[in-house]
Amino acid sequence: MCGPSYLDDHTRSRIAAWSAVRHKVTLSPFGVDDQIGMLNLVTPEISASMLAQADATRIFDLSVDLFPGMPTWTQGGEPPFQIWMNHTPQGSVVDDPVGVGAEQNRLVGWSADSLSMFTHCGTHVDTLNHFGYGDAIWNGFTTGEHLGSTGWTVAGPDTHPPVIARGVLLDVATAHDVDLLPDSFPIGPHELETTASRQGTEVLPGDVVMIRTGRGSTWPDPGAYLPREPGLDRAGATWLAERGAAMIGADNVALEQLPSADPENWLPVHTYLLAEAGVPIIEVVDLEAIAEAELYEFCYLGAALKLRGATAGPIRPLALPLLG
Repeated sequence: MCGPSYLDDHTRSRIAAWSAVRHKVTLSPFGVDDQIGMLNLVTPEISASMLAQADATRIFDLSVDLFPGMPTWTQGGEPPFQIWMNHTPQGSVVDDPVGVGAEQNRLVGWSADSLSMFTHCGTHVDTLNHFGYGDAIWNGFTTGEHLGSTGWTVAGPDTHPPVIARGVLLDVATAHDVDLLPDSFPIGPHELETTASRQGTEVLPGDVVMIRTGRGSTWPDPGAYLPREPGLDRAGATWLAERGAAMIGADNVALEQLPSADPENWLPVHTYLLAEAGVPIIEVVDLEAIAEAELYEFCYLGAALKLRGATAGPIRPLALPLLG
């Protein structure tokens, strides 16, 4: 394969997808210590150019809010989002938790809370230690050498840099003249090419690519949002990765088509992007407003929480229109 005509040999050599072997982890073209994969394609020059073009008077928030009962992945027995109060103004009067007496507790109205959540809850980044093959993940890191009692020592959100990049929206639903793609609809190369052509959009190395299936329009109804989701298939993921996508996100809970159409692999896109192509994933992205604005190219800004050893980091990504 020669790839898109705008990719020269040097650029292709830096895109892991071009050396990927099916169902094998890929060694990073950026060296033995690399933990962020294709985010290395987001150069300081790209970030500076995007910031220089960004219109900060219009900011689109691409994250969803977190609340008890929200749609989230629980099929493997993962805990749902929970939040509870630790301190309330009247409760402090009754309990006197810090021993300052009733008078001070009546004066100082104290509210505080705690939460519990699966790290893959809400809008979040799947980092490169999330999925691999067997006991190995991206760049040949292994469970034997790099997975401790409380988490990974490599490739987690604590290593994930703040990202300022060119963002691209591929509104597949609108390109197919529907508000919402059918259940389990596979998004492959043809669907992506058709969408890009209709929008006049090109995917370039270092881009953060967002895929709109329309599932975001059903948020926050779990019964409509979660089951049998349309999404990328492996061929579609390959189409994006070979063009140099630095991260790929979508408005659904798992990015990819569910249930899997691959009889060998229940999550073929996750394993391909994370272990073979070195492309982090962003899930549960709110794309409705930028789709309505037809904002197909924008300045993307995002930084995941630096949860040491985790396999995902909650994130609040932003899209800023470009000037001119």
